[in-house]
Amino acid sequence: MSELQIGKKKIGNGYPVYIIAEGCDNHMGDVEVAKEMCRQAKLAGADCIKFQHHLPDEEMLSDAGIAGKNNIPLYEFLKQHALTLKQHRELMEYCKKIGIQYLCTPFSLKAAYELDAMGVDAFKIGSGEMTDIPTLVRIARLGKPMIVSTGMSTIEEIRRTYDVLKQAGVPLAFTNCISEYPPKYEDINLKFILQMEKHFPDAIIGHSDHTPDLYTSFGAVTLGARVIEKHVILDKRTPGPDQSVSIDFQELHQLVDGIRKLEEALGSVKKVHPGEEETRSWAFRSLVTKRPIKKGQRIEEDMIWSKRPGTGIPAYRMKEIIGKYAATDIDENVLLKEDDFC
Repeated sequence: MSELQIGKKKIGNGYPVYIIAEGCDNHMGDVEVAKEMCRQAKLAGADCIKFQHHLPDEEMLSDAGIAGKNNIPLYEFLKQHALTLKQHRELMEYCKKIGIQYLCTPFSLKAAYELDAMGVDAFKIGSGEMTDIPTLVRIARLGKPMIVSTGMSTIEEIRRTYDVLKQAGVPLAFTNCISEYPPKYEDINLKFILQMEKHFPDAIIGHSDHTPDLYTSFGAVTLGARVIEKHVILDKRTPGPDQSVSIDFQELHQLVDGIRKLEEALGSVKKVHPGEEETRSWAFRSLVTKRPIKKGQRIEEDMIWSKRPGTGIPAYRMKEIIGKYAATDIDENVLLKEDDFC
């Protein structure tokens, strides 16, 4: 696996998981709500807050689809609620001020060019654009890292995009993704992350999660995902196309906290740690007498057994002690010592 850098953050093996709070269109077109999302994402510990740059006439026909559970055409929803380029500039400056990375998904080539001119550090590409090779090639020519989601795609389609972007030389990440809102858990197939690492070695592999909880994101991290993207919303009662797949910012804090703890816990070395030494001293078993033993008696199996603490002769040496002779009288139910035998 390679690595890439977005702003000051390096992403890849050996670096912290890059956590993206996907603000999407949950601001409902209100830039002050979007700013509060930025602030809350920063407080929750996310690395990045991401929004979407929609130019409806550039990206879709007017009857292209429905906006979530709102039962209004997506085209009309975006016409009413999409942020303007001026608002995106305002948000990017606000993110710089409070110290969180701003990212944005362009949903058309023109949107990508506008974001590039605005000075974004990278492009997040949605699953719907993953197979749009002409657009992806043009965006890759801008020379900025690309994080590409792979929902509703076959491995052959992902391979085609991978080959094209690898040839373009762009720093690349793929996120495992299921474009169901919300997805069935049996459809998520987290272990495909391992296959992605195998098949696409020059891409960072992450996970874009559309479940309404945190479990699969944690699972993705344990399987090696280096990017986690999660939809966020200030209030789950807010209507919008991503309402059903969004977590609130308290849950985002739990996600970040859990991932950071998992990162600390995912080592692969087995050793006795300093914090275990005290417990080890009393919790392990030592050999003790089951009855009084007279000096000169041969130690038989029914004379000794194991009990705590572990400060005497270790229990695993029992066969070694059987057959020796007592060097002195030994009381019942006491720890045996090395000098008890001759």
